[in-house]
Amino acid sequence: MAHIRLGKTELMIEKNGFGCLPIQRITNEASKTLLLRAVEGGINFFDTARMYSDSEEKMGYAFQGIRQNLIIASKSHAKTGAELKEHLEVTLKNLQTDYIDLYQLHNPAYLPVPGDEFGLYDAVLEAQQQGKIRHIGITNHRIGVAREAIASGLYETLQFPFSYIAGEQERELVTLCAQADMGFIAMKGMAGGLIADGRAAAAFMATCPTVVPIWGVQHGWELEQFLDAIQSPISLTDELMAVIEQDKEMLGGDFCRACGYCMPCPVGIEINTCARMSLLLRRSVVADQLTELAQAKMEKINDCTACGLCKTRCPYGLDIPNLLKANYENYRKVVSEHI
Repeated sequence: MAHIRLGKTELMIEKNGFGCLPIQRITNEASKTLLLRAVEGGINFFDTARMYSDSEEKMGYAFQGIRQNLIIASKSHAKTGAELKEHLEVTLKNLQTDYIDLYQLHNPAYLPVPGDEFGLYDAVLEAQQQGKIRHIGITNHRIGVAREAIASGLYETLQFPFSYIAGEQERELVTLCAQADMGFIAMKGMAGGLIADGRAAAAFMATCPTVVPIWGVQHGWELEQFLDAIQSPISLTDELMAVIEQDKEMLGGDFCRACGYCMPCPVGIEINTCARMSLLLRRSVVADQLTELAQAKMEKINDCTACGLCKTRCPYGLDIPNLLKANYENYRKVVSEHI
């Protein structure tokens, strides 16, 4: 097993972490089995958020009696300092703990700083002084905010989307964090589900010594891929490099990362599914994408008014209305061929 220091936090964690968003989708008992198997396999860093419905509660249930052996991170999407304090109290109760190892501001549209009008940073700093949290981090999907956070020196960690199909800007963030002794936590290491080979993803991350991926899993077979990489460190073989190069060729450029920050759509389009349907058709079982429910979701694209609200929210600057249109046209062709 390979433990690394998470930047200036001095926290020593297994290089492969566990992202707890997906456990929202499974039962308490299934979550407990999965989480305890992760601990047994060597993972000691678990990341969740107040926004992830009952994820925190499931973690609290699973980790009774062993919490002291683990490093737990959570996040608040609060808009004000007062709201953040409320979120933190709920999180502490849900996780059945009296402290959070790493507390992160969850994707703010601007960089919270001491003394600003919203009071987020002041509230999180007060919580640290009270011993309720130990370290302060930030997550984001915006390159600009991420760069500001690194330069500010106010945050000990940055969580940002990063995978082997990341561009130069994301790679630069990794370098800047290393230079600032700031921990870099990689969310979406599987590119929101578009990367299918966990071995290739884990092998790539192993070549990034300062990056801690948090693998989001909800099935045992998914988890085992990453536990295998922990027990027997995987190297970037020619075979896996071929997988990576093929994926980069297919997925490089403008594509929906399924982050969901464009939502909700005023007319009810499930943008973070529909805007990447063409990729899903190529990278998953086609029949799974042609169900009556899936077709109904895609037909909602016809209700798009091109209001542009989704474009203003997209942290990647995608032209979402046109992306939806292109995906719909391709989808109709596939439907006509298979049904």
